[in-house]
Amino acid sequence: MTLEMPFSTPMAIAIFFTTWFIVLFAVLPFGVRSQHEMGDYVPGTDPGAPVAPKLWIKALWTTVLSVIVFGALIVIVQVV
Repeated sequence: MTLEMPFSTPMAIAIFFTTWFIVLFAVLPFGVRSQHEMGDYVPGTDPGAPVAPKLWIKALWTTVLSVIVFGALIVIVQVV
């Protein structure tokens, strides 16, 4: 069975970026500790602000998971 791209290139890019942002919002809360939880307050900031959000690592994980979800979507569209 040969899998071909079932979407045009602009549509595939739009679907991938939409998937990427949805996965990003799901990944953002993982591992976040607030200033209140850590006891490390920065004057003038909200106690609920994250201490070290590690956004580059989350962007990497988001990309990996988005590629997997996008690949699964292509397979599902091909099979159905």
